Parts: sequence; C-alpha cells; structure tokens
Amino acid sequence: MAILDILVAPHPVLKKVAAPIDEVNDEIRQLMDDMMETMYDAPGIGLAAPQVGVSKRVLVMDIGDEETGPQPIKMANPEIAWASDDMSSYNEGCLSFPEQYANVDRPSQVKIKYLDENNVAQELDADGLLATCVQHEIDHLDGVVFVDRLSSLKRNMILRKLKKWVKSNAA
Repeated sequence: MAILDILVAPHPVLKKVAAPIDEVNDEIRQLMDDMMETMYDAPGIGLAAPQVGVSKRVLVMDIGDEETGPQPIKMANPEIAWASDDMSSYNEGCLSFPEQYANVDRPSQVKIKYLDENNVAQELDADGLLATCVQHEIDHLDGVVFVDRLSSLKRNMILRKLKKWVKSNAA
C-alpha cells in the first residue's frame, strides 16, 4: 500500500465529473487500499479518488471511533438511490480544504447503491454522520466540493483562508 498525495483546492481535477468504472478489478482494489491508507494517515473519515488525482468513481470511508473500532467502507460507482426530505446540518471539513470548516445542509438519510471491493452490488442505508460523509464523497465524484453548497459569502471567506493556508504551508 502507498500513501498518495491529496490535492488541495482549487485543483482542476476536483471540479471534474469522475468516470464510472467497468468493474472492481485488482487495479481498483489497490487504489481503494491506497486511498484508505491515505485517508487514515491524513487523518480523515472519507476520501474520493479525484482528491488523489484519479478521476474515477471510487471512494472510501470510515466513521468508526474508539468505541466501535474501524468500520472501513469501499465503494465504486456509488449513487444515491433515495434521499429523505428531512435535512440535517453538519460542520463539514475536507482533506482538500485543510483546516476549513462550514455547516452544510444535506438529506439526513440516504440509500446508496454501489459495487464493493469484490465487485458485488450492495446497498447501504445511511443516516447521521455516515449519510453526511457518503454524500460529501459522492459530491467529489460529481465535481462538487463542499464550499459549492455554501452561500457565496461563506464560500469566498473559506477560499481566501485557504489561499493564506497554501501560501504559509508552501514556505
């Protein structure tokens, strides 16, 4: 396994719609494993392939904690099959927007259809943090970043802070 470089906004790959994959083969499984290791190292709870420069519809997540232990999930070609009308707000961050956070409103429950790491079709009913995380990562596959879901005022504030962060960390 390898730790991959995480792209920082406004990298153009982050705004592209990722291509679906034909099947989960050894190459995609390796990508999933590398992404999982990269996500844990960052540390984060979710990572989409475009964030590591690969424009494919692949994501990994793990919202496990000390109480539950690791709960890794690997998805290819995920799609939202159903979303609740009830909304919830969560203070989201993103590995491609280091140290930037904002409240984002999303459906509180979703049903996701996807291929797992064994190329088997699966469904996932998600609520709470898992629902927020999977929607955030699917957004990445659609070329949408979390700041796109904010008002222009909040988005511009975060983008200015991010520019300062990039400058200070480049030195």
